[in-house]
Amino acid sequence: MSVALLGTGLLGSAIGQRLLEQGESVNAWNRHRERMRPLAALGATTCADPATAVLASDWVITVLSDGAVTRSVLERCGLVGRPGAQASGGMETGGTGTGDGHGRVVLQMGTIAPSESRELAVAITGTGNAYLEVPVLGSRPEALAGTLQVMAAGPEALFQEALPLLRLLGAEPQLLGPVGSALETKLALNQLIASLTHAFSLSLHLVRRSGVEVERFMDLLRASALYAPTFDKKLKRMLEDEYSDPNFPTAHLRKDLELFLAAARARGLGTSGLEGLAQLLAAAAGTELDGLDYSALHRLTARGEAMDR
Repeated sequence: MSVALLGTGLLGSAIGQRLLEQGESVNAWNRHRERMRPLAALGATTCADPATAVLASDWVITVLSDGAVTRSVLERCGLVGRPGAQASGGMETGGTGTGDGHGRVVLQMGTIAPSESRELAVAITGTGNAYLEVPVLGSRPEALAGTLQVMAAGPEALFQEALPLLRLLGAEPQLLGPVGSALETKLALNQLIASLTHAFSLSLHLVRRSGVEVERFMDLLRASALYAPTFDKKLKRMLEDEYSDPNFPTAHLRKDLELFLAAARARGLGTSGLEGLAQLLAAAAGTELDGLDYSALHRLTARGEAMDR
């Protein structure tokens, strides 16, 4: 299979490496060319623009930062029609699209708003191409090992067609429903990442400041129904205040929590209990914490009194 990989950040590059190691052909594009060098060294073809990558491929995987960027890049490829452009043969003729009349399947793996995904589905199918929403749970280590939890939303026939490719990334891809449902599920899971990390951080700070030994607290926690494996996964980072080399940075956690809040409000849910956490994470914007592992939230909870004022 030939795959256009649009976006080679932390997750995208790991997905590309996994596909290459499984013998697939990868045509990669990233706006920062230096980020494609590791994939090029492994045999990927690097492209100067996304349309070139799409032209050389049957499948298109997007792992881009947000919905607006994803749509903009797909417009450049001719997979999404620009306002006023005329579609012909399945590709846009008014932009820089391939115009070869050969429809592509877009596998959108970035975490974007469910509403943005639904709009993309309409826009992409309107140009004669196909769209499957495919967010994943897991980060770089899981992508490299092929153990991502792959969620999909869209037509069942298209999901079945994509299964051989998706199974290279995760053993049991799940079709969850119509477009939007997989991203709402992904946001629900990422909300738990934020909430569990925040709750554990606060408890850990309180226990330490009370003088109780951390291991005694952890023994009690591990033996209870309250325990979650992520607590031990992040304990060492929090105790050592060391958050470098992230697989999932704080900036991404903040973005995903904000997307969750918007989706939950759109469904008529009460979100006031989470809004304080969103405000806490907003304090990291533009600081070094943005680029550190999301468990750096532990630094924010440590100085919460000053921030509450």
